[in-house]
Amino acid sequence: MRFEKWQALGNDYLIVERDDLPFELTPTRVRRLCAAHFGVFADGVLLLSPPSDPEHVADLRIFNPDGSEAELSGNGAREAILYLRRRGWTELDSFSIHTAAGTITPQITGQFTCRVDMGRASLASKDFPSGPPDGAAELRVVPAGGEGAAATPGGWSIQHVSIGNPQCAIRVQDAAALDALDLDAIGPPLEGHPEFPNRTNVSWYAELEPGPPARIRARIFERGVGETLSSGTGATGAAVAHLVAGSADRPPGPPAEPTRVVVVLEGGELEVEVDSELRVHLSGWALPVFAGRLSEQFVDELRESA
Repeated sequence: MRFEKWQALGNDYLIVERDDLPFELTPTRVRRLCAAHFGVFADGVLLLSPPSDPEHVADLRIFNPDGSEAELSGNGAREAILYLRRRGWTELDSFSIHTAAGTITPQITGQFTCRVDMGRASLASKDFPSGPPDGAAELRVVPAGGEGAAATPGGWSIQHVSIGNPQCAIRVQDAAALDALDLDAIGPPLEGHPEFPNRTNVSWYAELEPGPPARIRARIFERGVGETLSSGTGATGAAVAHLVAGSADRPPGPPAEPTRVVVVLEGGELEVEVDSELRVHLSGWALPVFAGRLSEQFVDELRESA
C-alpha cells in the first residue's frame, strides 16, 4: 500500500489513492493509520479517487484521525491539489475537484502554493439549526473540569460560519488573552455543544493589526483532532467572523468589496479573501514530507480490523 505524507502549516495528512488500497477505509483503519507509535502518525487521511464527474480531476474524501469524515479541510485540500498536480493527474493550473462539501476550484500559483476558491461561506446552516440568520449567538458551556476550570461568566459570544463544515468563531480581547485560554478545557464542550448536532470546529481569534490587510491571530480546536497547529477552514471562519463583526472604519456585515485577512496560526500564516457575497479564496502552501509503503504485516493487521 503506497502513500505520501504531506503537511501544510504543520497540519499533516496521509494521501492515498483508492486504487492502491487493498481494503475500504473504515473508522478503525483510519485510527490505526493515524496513530502515533503504532501507525504512521498524522492528522488525518486524504483519499483520492478517479472522478465520478468528468468535469472534475478527482474526488476527495477527508478523514479525521478519530475515524470520522470531514466535509472539507483547507490545508488538506491544498495538499491534495498539489499532490494531484505532482503525480500527473492533471497538467492544468486551474481545475476542479469534488469534496463532500461540493466542488472546489484551485489555481496553482507556484511549485508548492495555490489559491483555492472555497465557495460561499454562510452565517446560517443546518449545522446550527437554532442559530439566528446572522449566526451570532451566546452559548453557555461548562469547561472540562467543572465550573472553576477557565469558565467564562455568561458564556461565549460566538459567530457561526459554515464553509463546507461548521465553524464557531470567538473574538477575544488581545493576543495575551488568546494565549491564556485553556483549549483542553473549553474546546470539548464547545465542539460537542448540543446546539451543534454535527459538532463544530472552534476558532478563538484576536486582532493584531487593523490593516488593510487586517492581521488576526487564531487558535483552533478541530472536531476529532483537538487543538491543532493550523486549519484552513478554521482560519476562514475566524476571518469571516472578523469581517462581519465590523470595526471603527467598517460597518458590520459582509465587506463591500473583496477584502484580505492574514490569519496567523501556530504553524504559519494563511491569506483569506472574502467578497461581498462571502465567497472565500484561501491562499497558502503545502509540502510533501515523505513517500512510503506500508509493510505487509501492517497491511494484514489493517485488513483484519473491523
